[in-house]
Amino acid sequence: MELSSKYPTAVFFMNSLKIEKVGDSLGVVLPQEVLQRLDVKEGDTLYLLDTADGMKIATHDPNLEKAMQAYEKVNQKYTNALRELSE
Repeated sequence: MELSSKYPTAVFFMNSLKIEKVGDSLGVVLPQEVLQRLDVKEGDTLYLLDTADGMKIATHDPNLEKAMQAYEKVNQKYTNALRELSE
């Protein structure tokens, strides 16, 4: 099965990255096109996610997003109690 028929609305982007020595570590250099597509710049943080489909790069921390959703739910339910505790 061709990828395009399995994922008809997906846009496939493939770019090979070479692992290079950076000081005492190893790193990869992201091409300008990748940086633009991710909308990131020097100093930004990227997250490497290990998923069932393989490794993925994200511009946000999915754990933080889940924690914020949980906080919002608790905050809405216990607004008065939280306000009193903060005093």
